[in-house]
Amino acid sequence: MLLRMSTLFLRTLREDPADAEVPSHKLLVRAGYIRRVAPGVYSWLPLGKIVMENVTRVVREEMNAMGGQEVLFPALLPREYYEATGRWAEYGDTLFRLKDRKGADYLLGPTHEEMFTDMVKGEYSSYKDYPVTLYQIQTKYRDEARPRAGILRGREFVMKDSYSFDLDDDGLKRSYEQHREAYIKIFDRLGIEYKICFAMSGAMGGSASEEFLAPAPNGEDTFVACRVCGYAANAEAVVTPAPPAVTATQPPLRVLDTPDTPTIESLVAYVNEHHGLDVTAADTLKNVVVKVRTPGVKEPETLVVGVPGDREVDFKRLEASLSPGVPEIFEAADFERHPGLVRGYIGPQVLKELGIRYLVDPRVVAGSSWVTGANEPGRHAAHVVAGRDFEADGTIEAAEVRAGDSCPQCGNPLAIDRGIEIGHIFQLGRKYADAAGLDALGPDGKPIRVTMGSYGVGVSRAVAVIVEQRHDELGLVWPREIAPADVHIVGTGKDNQIEVALGLAEELAAKGVRVLVDDRPGVSPGVKFKDAELLGVPTILIVGRGLAQGVAELRDRVTGDKQEVPLAEAAGRVLAAVSS
Repeated sequence: MLLRMSTLFLRTLREDPADAEVPSHKLLVRAGYIRRVAPGVYSWLPLGKIVMENVTRVVREEMNAMGGQEVLFPALLPREYYEATGRWAEYGDTLFRLKDRKGADYLLGPTHEEMFTDMVKGEYSSYKDYPVTLYQIQTKYRDEARPRAGILRGREFVMKDSYSFDLDDDGLKRSYEQHREAYIKIFDRLGIEYKICFAMSGAMGGSASEEFLAPAPNGEDTFVACRVCGYAANAEAVVTPAPPAVTATQPPLRVLDTPDTPTIESLVAYVNEHHGLDVTAADTLKNVVVKVRTPGVKEPETLVVGVPGDREVDFKRLEASLSPGVPEIFEAADFERHPGLVRGYIGPQVLKELGIRYLVDPRVVAGSSWVTGANEPGRHAAHVVAGRDFEADGTIEAAEVRAGDSCPQCGNPLAIDRGIEIGHIFQLGRKYADAAGLDALGPDGKPIRVTMGSYGVGVSRAVAVIVEQRHDELGLVWPREIAPADVHIVGTGKDNQIEVALGLAEELAAKGVRVLVDDRPGVSPGVKFKDAELLGVPTILIVGRGLAQGVAELRDRVTGDKQEVPLAEAAGRVLAAVSS
């Protein structure tokens, strides 16, 4: 491959785009790899298309190596498939919905479980046909409320999704592990640093679920990691170790006057000073009211969530725990409709009488004693004991996770980091097979309900993640596996430097090296050097003023090393660098 910058459809920019916030967005636009069309929608220019195709190639090679077979579905899908599984409603506003000229409902596919299931049902009928893994690499659509960060969080994106179909749970576990190993190979080849984290399944359904997260300061996901045992989990999936139940006899419940205590801190200070208590914020029980909208249910449910007062409710954790229900803030008008809930002074003691479901943090164990609301304005209650003064309807993971919290596996402190999701694997089970009636006829003539796995890789997102992890103050720094070229040859323009650069480019291209050559006449050496650094090809060969002495300059874009090489050896040195 030989790309000439004199004819390449490319324009680099010296200034960051006004709407760009993260390095990948800034650099991919400045280097001429992508261009914005609309919020969350981007075009890919020639160099960007090459990079994305290289990522696609790596994904395809590893999927094929593990036995996957590639198919391709349409992006425009009829409503009925998603209605059957309940996801037409579950996905809510994130679906792009449209009608055809006859009024029939369609959507632009955000994911394709239903379609894969229907395809297998239509083609396979015997147990002898299984197991099978199918995949596609295709454009997906989600109507993100706040598309941001360039191609990291867009409304249109390229994704690899694959689906395994097995006859039993042991087969599903094998398929899951095969995908897990394939993903490790994919991300290793792409040069991405990643962490495999326990995760929630969300609207996808299913049981076992893991995310591949790329640590990055700009990541939207928070994850925890234990430096001792290796446990890692998305913050939404972190399990809180419950302390043992308290068996000691507790004092009777005591109602306290607590005027002017609008915060947990002021409440603690007041009851300690005026009522002789010795408590901290962690000894208080904060009760947060939300309304939960569940797809297909007309009226939202009123729910109260109890967490220790030294922690806030993390709405992402709360939403993950309540999925497919969506929690919303309980507003003033909602309190007016529920006079039994005294805003700012809610205690769990009356919730059973009010018919309101109450879910608590796992730390709220039987026998534990709390300072909480007394359900009267200006009053709180002390020695409110779980199991004696109130009964919870269950536990919920909704409290914020903090650095130093106990690891659920070994008890050592957890560290917290930010990451970007690049892959997600699920053991779906039979949710979609049940909806479609996907059975295989067993050897005894009886039907066997097929079990499924779902596995996604963000292909276009991986391009941005590589930039987030591999860039410097000068520009992009691509790993060779997915770079748009192996070598960027710069002819600076004086005398016959461009001609010599072109000659080296043609010689290397003939030997199978992917070459980008800067043969632009009338462009200053300084501009060409800046573009070479910005574009991020891993090896740079400069044919410049050293040509008079019979030498060229070889630069390693990754390490920054520079060395002069005899012109006669330049092609060989590039070949060595490419093959190393």
